[in-house]
Amino acid sequence: MYSAANHHQVEIVEINDGNNSIKEPVMTKKIAMIIALAVGLFAAALPFSAAEAAEGPPIDIYGFVQMDAIYDFNSVDPNWEATLRPSRIPVNCSGLTPDAGCGEDGNTLFSVRQSRFGAKADFPTDIGQLQTKFEFDLFGVGADEGQTTIRLRHAYGELGPFLAGQTNSLFMDGDVFPNTVDYWGPGGMVFFRNIQFRWTPLKTDHQKFAVALENPGSALDVGNAARPEGWEAWNHYPDVTAQYRIDHSWGHAQVAGIGRWLGYQNPTIPTGRNSGHELGGGVNLSGSLKTFGKNKLMAQVAYGRGIAAYFNDCCTDLAPNGALTEGEAVPLLGWLVYYDHYWSERWSSSIGYSAQNQDNTDGQADDAFNNGAYASGNLLWSPTKEVTMGTEVLWGQRENKDGEKGEDTRVQFSAKYNF
Repeated sequence: MYSAANHHQVEIVEINDGNNSIKEPVMTKKIAMIIALAVGLFAAALPFSAAEAAEGPPIDIYGFVQMDAIYDFNSVDPNWEATLRPSRIPVNCSGLTPDAGCGEDGNTLFSVRQSRFGAKADFPTDIGQLQTKFEFDLFGVGADEGQTTIRLRHAYGELGPFLAGQTNSLFMDGDVFPNTVDYWGPGGMVFFRNIQFRWTPLKTDHQKFAVALENPGSALDVGNAARPEGWEAWNHYPDVTAQYRIDHSWGHAQVAGIGRWLGYQNPTIPTGRNSGHELGGGVNLSGSLKTFGKNKLMAQVAYGRGIAAYFNDCCTDLAPNGALTEGEAVPLLGWLVYYDHYWSERWSSSIGYSAQNQDNTDGQADDAFNNGAYASGNLLWSPTKEVTMGTEVLWGQRENKDGEKGEDTRVQFSAKYNF
């Protein structure tokens, strides 16, 4: 059973329309507040008089509109057809309960879910420089899977060395994300925006060190448990992350670590083995190397136990042992190698490969995710700095614990307009 943490949720209500029951998304008060705030930020950035502008800090409004046209030669989970995630490729398409996405091959989709809106400010205060950022896109996840709806990306403030809010986890390295047009990107990459309190005691032009307490959340797989119902994550302590990074003219290098207290419980079982915990953690090594001009090579390798929640596309943090008596923190290895090449000022390409492999426990079912692979290559054209268009070819594969595999190949054309 997969559970995604820290994603914006939209309530679903059922509307009775004659003889048909139609499910439609209804925005919660939280999303309505986000929209109201975004409108307020936009209004604040309008060119008022100098006297009015002097009353508050300058706000930078930014974003882009993007249209993706995708042809899928195979098929994936329909809730995730707007991007390629190897974990969402169907493998078992026979029997009474086939995987989501089974059916006829070949599917066309047009999407604007990658479109983004943001506002940021950077201004002095009586106690130091204050930076704030608020950003969302339209790619529904979690309870909003498959929908074009608001998804919060960043919402944080940073005063001096202290940051509070939601932004990139310290365990990830956003600068190794390649120049792809696919939304989700390499599955073997550590990529997670999390709610956190961060302290950065060292920050210069060439090096940085930071530590953080981050919001916990575990993906559970009940596997072959005799009583699979009712199990849930028990988030007793925050995750602890740390990052050290160096930047130079040749590129950058980064090492990050994470420690986790992974709990599980079942409130429906009054006595006996109804709860437990495991310690998890891992290390992420990443960096980039500038080659010629703007060209660069990017790489990352991460390994640990119970760290799947921080991966871009993967599997589970906890699963039952072979005796089905307690949970285990599941080992996971993920890596990527990509190269961004600029043919000229207007033409560029990105090509690479990524993979993730999970060492399944004996208590997981045969159809549990074992490993995934992701490869892509593109050709992009930027007639001006505000416009990018291009075509990308993508391939992905999922392999289960029992060795059964599924594959997907697709072509994506994207048009992006920045503002």
